[in-house]
Amino acid sequence: MEFHKKVLVIGTGKSGVNAGKVLLKKGAEIVLYDDRASLDVDKLLSQFEDREGISVVLGEVNEAILSGVELAVISPGVPVDSPVAQAVRNQNIPIWSEIELAYRVSGGHLAAITGTNGKTTTTALVGEIFQNYTENSFTVGNIGIPYTEVALSMNEDSYTVAEVSSFQLETIDQFHPHVSAVLNLTPDHLDRHETMTNYASIKLDICRNQTESDVLILNYDDPITRKMAKDPRVSAKVVYFSRLHSLKEGICLEGEDIVLLEDGTKKTVISCQELILPGGHNVENYMAGIGIAYYMGIPMEVIRDTLKTFKGVAHRIEFVREVGGVTYYNDSKGTNPDAAIKAVEAMSRKIVLIGGGYDKGVPFDEWIKSFDGRVKKLVLIGQTAEIIAETAKKYGFTDYVFAKDLKEAVGMCADFADPGDTVLLSPACASWGMFDNYEQRGDLFKQYVNELGE
Repeated sequence: MEFHKKVLVIGTGKSGVNAGKVLLKKGAEIVLYDDRASLDVDKLLSQFEDREGISVVLGEVNEAILSGVELAVISPGVPVDSPVAQAVRNQNIPIWSEIELAYRVSGGHLAAITGTNGKTTTTALVGEIFQNYTENSFTVGNIGIPYTEVALSMNEDSYTVAEVSSFQLETIDQFHPHVSAVLNLTPDHLDRHETMTNYASIKLDICRNQTESDVLILNYDDPITRKMAKDPRVSAKVVYFSRLHSLKEGICLEGEDIVLLEDGTKKTVISCQELILPGGHNVENYMAGIGIAYYMGIPMEVIRDTLKTFKGVAHRIEFVREVGGVTYYNDSKGTNPDAAIKAVEAMSRKIVLIGGGYDKGVPFDEWIKSFDGRVKKLVLIGQTAEIIAETAKKYGFTDYVFAKDLKEAVGMCADFADPGDTVLLSPACASWGMFDNYEQRGDLFKQYVNELGE
């Protein structure tokens, strides 16, 4: 596909820059737009091989920048109701997400994963399975590698797994995975999507272009995702996974074994005793990964061998070190209450917990309730510190303190923790405002922990 047209690229972060590079290689002229008037244009343009075919517009939107524009590609961090997106719509110009552009220019076999929690772990697992099956494989999306960064390297024999967010799904058009998965749904990003109904509807758009020959993997234990199977947008074959129920078809537990049931036959995949990652939520991630890989045509032997060696991902219940009998875990990827609950439940020791960060407009009640008998001290940082404290008081939890920043929080935790305890960073909030992203927050946590004396 060639783009002999003028394209507006909205947002100049990693996704926007890579989208721009793809468009240039496909023959388009691009306009890079960012609402930050003080952005360093030379630094931005230095990321491109040359500046031919590129113009840059910063600051407020005016309709002059849309002159001749035939398509807009929007970065996931830019709201679809932002002034520039609204101006594009007023001109009846199509808006694509970065994953839509990548899909249009790539090829091969595609699996796509969304949900509130577990996306990164499940995507990494499937990516490792694909890699063990063929070198011609790619792991892309919110896991850290923009889809557009490698899309032009894909061919008809490639195997790609993409972690996709609700932000990216808002502006898809023809995006069509062979296997899609919605892992679970709990309140998140309500500052942008406003209601759970809207949030869930956007998530289910992952399968809207699938046909009867495709597969949609859903969590049977989650009441919202279970009901998705009846949505009129669903044409794909639905395959459930369940940790809590026996299924006639799908992936579930039989004692300690994960089994796959299909067309009246049962395949015993693996015993939970052979898996490395702790916690019931990770059993669910393993189940989803098994289903995705199996229905993508990967041999069970490759799936099973990968399951035995998969060690998870950085920043998701990641062991850092033990100091003076205290274990330290980095769960910076716990950016919402439900993810943070799963981290709390995965710990076998008493917890000194670091929480707080950017306010996404979600309630913290269930997170606080999960503390009972597990969390001995809560150290709060960031924009939501006072909100969390008020919620904690409402449920009778008063063992909390405030820290001015993450470094101080780590030092306070080291003082509060006794031998045999765990210090856990699982903020239940996004990192924005204090950090560039959750990776930076997690890396700094590990740095501060490694700076502690023995």
